[in-house]
Parts: sequence; C-alpha cells; structure tokens
Amino acid sequence: MRRIGFIVYPEFQFIGLAAATAFEVANLGTGKPLYDVVTLSEKGGRTAASATVAVDSEAFDNRHFDTLLVCGGMEAPDATAGMIAFLRRRLRNTRRIASICTGAFVLAKAGLLDGRRATTHWLVTRELQSRYPAIKVEEDQIFVADGPIWTSAGMSAGIDLALAMVEADCGADVARSVARKLVLYHRRAGGQSQHSELLELQPKSDRVQTVLAYAKRNLKNGLSVPELAEVARLSPRQFSRAFHAETGQSPAKAIEHLRLEAARYMLEQSALPIDAIAQETGFADRERMRRAFLRAYGQPPQSIRRSS
Repeated sequence: MRRIGFIVYPEFQFIGLAAATAFEVANLGTGKPLYDVVTLSEKGGRTAASATVAVDSEAFDNRHFDTLLVCGGMEAPDATAGMIAFLRRRLRNTRRIASICTGAFVLAKAGLLDGRRATTHWLVTRELQSRYPAIKVEEDQIFVADGPIWTSAGMSAGIDLALAMVEADCGADVARSVARKLVLYHRRAGGQSQHSELLELQPKSDRVQTVLAYAKRNLKNGLSVPELAEVARLSPRQFSRAFHAETGQSPAKAIEHLRLEAARYMLEQSALPIDAIAQETGFADRERMRRAFLRAYGQPPQSIRRSS
C-alpha cells in the first residue's frame, strides 16, 4: 500500500484536499487497499483552513511516505523552518513530492524546484519566477512532472494531478474509472492550458452563450456568421455586433480559439492522426491548423503532441 501525505498549515486552501478523493476512489473502485491517505501538519492537531473549516492532522514524524503533497493557500504560503526541514529530509526517501496551487512556493523555498520545470496558479506564476529564478516556471500548464517533483496549477488542478498519479501507479483503466466516479470527463493533460476559452469569452446573454455552446458541439461545421446568427435568431449584422459587444472578439476569432482548444486537447489525449484532428475541429486541413497553432502557441501541432 502506498502512503500519501497531504501537508496542511494554517489558512491552507481547503479545495486542495479534494485531490485526496482520487486516491480514496481508486481504493473503492478496485476493491484493493492501494493507498493510505494521511493529513499532516508540522505539529498535528486541528488545522484551520482559509474557509470556515478545520481538519484533524497528524504531526510530522519518521514514517515512510510514497508521496507527499503540499496544499496551497489563497496567497503564497510562508513555509516554516520545520516544514522546510521536513521536505528536504524526505526528498531522499520519498518517491514523489508534489504541490497543489501555491504550495509550489513551499517547495521552492525548500530548494526542491531549483533547476526544474514547475507550475502554479496562473495569478502568481510571475511572482514564483521572480522570487525563485532558478526554476523554469511554465505559466500555462495544468500540472508538471519533472522527475520526482510534481506541481499543479490552482484550485481544481490538484485533482488532475492526483488522477495522473493514479494513472502512473495503476494504469489508464483505473484512472478512467476514478474519473468517471468523480463525474469528470477524464483528467486534463499536463500540457493543457489553465484557461478555458468559454470562460475567457464570458458572454453576458443566454443568446450568445447558446451560440458558443452550439459552436463547441459543431466545430466540424463551417460555423459562418449566417449559421451562427440563425442559432441566435438575429440577422448576421445584428449578431456580429452583439457578439463583439459581449465578448470583445469577432465571431471568427472566437471560433478559431475554440477550434484551437479542441485540437490541442485531441493532440494531447488521443492518438488520432493530425489530418483527422484538423478535420474534426473544422480546420479543414493540417496546413491551416499548423498556421493557427503557430500564431497562437508559437509551435506546430507536432511539437505539442511530442511534449504531451
């Protein structure tokens, strides 16, 4: 059985502990005691989170842990000397040490991220890079695994990190089963963007939200302005004006961003040929998709697939 330790401290962000559910469900789904999950803190006892909750924790000790995960906080936590010493000592005999969200600042202060790739919540990636220049901060990744050190983006990305660990330990079938039980489509790939295009567009009216949902379901279509205007029940001219007023983008630019997001996900999560992905996401051919990827990401689809 693998012992998993979640490290908490006063004012930690409670959602970080949601990642523990992935390990719990892996136990239940397989009917085997795969993981033993323990909540740790420097001195043990009740530890208050940033929300109006507190959790019981066990004090740091000399037990062996397969994996340690440092939870994040609403702000970059200031790790204590005891926490730093514990992590440095554990680096020698712990298979994986990880952080969720701003917990990366704790690993950074302990020196565990020096010379490594890492990520954290997108709001504080620049701060992490500025404070710890020896780290190669990857600003827009869901999670990063660099050798024995894993880091995740903010908030719910800790669940993606935990699912990736379950997949590494137990295989893709078990991870998929856990994701289904958690009512998730599947874990997001590590290289996937922290941002969702639909969230970024932030449409204000139900009419434009309906159009965007239609577009996401029908990326294989041409998705011309007249087609989208018909969904919105507006004239093409009225639709273009309303769409730009609500999203700050033209319909064509927004649709390209949705196509890019879908194509990148398929590159990372499937073995479909690039030509097939271009067709499925409405780029029509791989050359058009390649040009769009270069504009958006500065690299072609093949490079993204190789790095996923």
